[in-house]
Amino acid sequence: MDKRQYFAVFEPGDEDEGGYTVTFPNLPGAITEGDNFDEASKNAEECLELHLYGMERDGDDIPAPSSPQDIQVPSGAFLVPIVAWMDLIRNEMANKAVNKMVTLPRWLKETADQHQINYSQLLQQALKDRLGIPDKLIK
Repeated sequence: MDKRQYFAVFEPGDEDEGGYTVTFPNLPGAITEGDNFDEASKNAEECLELHLYGMERDGDDIPAPSSPQDIQVPSGAFLVPIVAWMDLIRNEMANKAVNKMVTLPRWLKETADQHQINYSQLLQQALKDRLGIPDKLIK
């Protein structure tokens, strides 16, 4: 499994706002927040996964994580190790559903509706058949 761990800086909000702002010193632009520690931790994991996934897709060099002793932490903030399981996020993103608009003659749509055709299922199967992709390759 492709496991990546980076340290996140959890910076508490002010007394009125509360919550945490979370940044990753090695990954500029990877920023999230949460109303409490649990939410911020969950959001930090998702932020790390999606940021690394995006960098991979864009062909960007992914920096090595810093050691905790090398990270400057603002007063009142603290470090939390965050893990991203990249194999899992890659698989999830590859299987993420996307919308595709199609155009059909009205008579064909009406006939298909009468037969309760699942358009998404039918189109997926037709595309796999047309492209020669066996169902056993699809997870």
